[in-house]
Amino acid sequence: MPSTLSSIRKGSVLYLRLERPELHNAFDAALIAELTETLAAAGADASVRVVVLGGSGPSFSAGADLNWMRGMASASEAGNRADALALAQLMRTLDELPKPTIARVHGAAFGGGVGLVACCDIAIGVPGAKFGLTESKLGLLPAVISPYVIAAIGARQSRRWFATAEIFDAAQAQRIGLLHEVVPADALDDAVDRQAALLLKAGPMASASAKVLVRDVAWRTDRDALDAANAALIAKLRVSPEGQEGLGAFLDKRAPDWTTKD
Repeated sequence: MPSTLSSIRKGSVLYLRLERPELHNAFDAALIAELTETLAAAGADASVRVVVLGGSGPSFSAGADLNWMRGMASASEAGNRADALALAQLMRTLDELPKPTIARVHGAAFGGGVGLVACCDIAIGVPGAKFGLTESKLGLLPAVISPYVIAAIGARQSRRWFATAEIFDAAQAQRIGLLHEVVPADALDDAVDRQAALLLKAGPMASASAKVLVRDVAWRTDRDALDAANAALIAKLRVSPEGQEGLGAFLDKRAPDWTTKD
């Protein structure tokens, strides 16, 4: 079976690209499994500091493959549940990856493609990118990706886009928080590389832990527990080798050692 994914290493940055251009990088079971496995391996690889996710051909990802959907339409409810759980595992693996992630977005990002963008820590797109949570047109909803999309754009925006299945452009995606930045197509790679370079200047543990901190603060309702958890986190970071090196470098007016490794 041909690979649905390509990868290129540039120093500590891993560039992953969906490789189904003839199908606009639509999801099927093989792509979901390969991307999940590759992301898990990257998360466990200490030499990987940043992961960039993009798509080959004219699109980022047009969501679900039609043939795959046709097969699932005739499958049992149990089969559909197992299939949906595999997609959920992919989204959670990307969202919780212990490395900062960047989405490089061009062309169409529909359905699960929007989910991938929402799961990445930083999302940069081009003016011509198009987005849509189009499941309601099929009598469905973006249920599996909903936690990540709602976290990215908020409940109010999600209620509109989930219900209407409207297509929206990159400017709208930036306004509602799905994209952080919109740049000309010929500047996309430079913008992605600039963000990767900024992440490499940060402490590896700190940049990897940022998403955990944000998630804990955003979702924890017990303020006493939140204060205790945050105090424990900063104490752990301050006494860690990375924290000691970062503080020492600042006081010594020098670059920390992790900035010289890439």
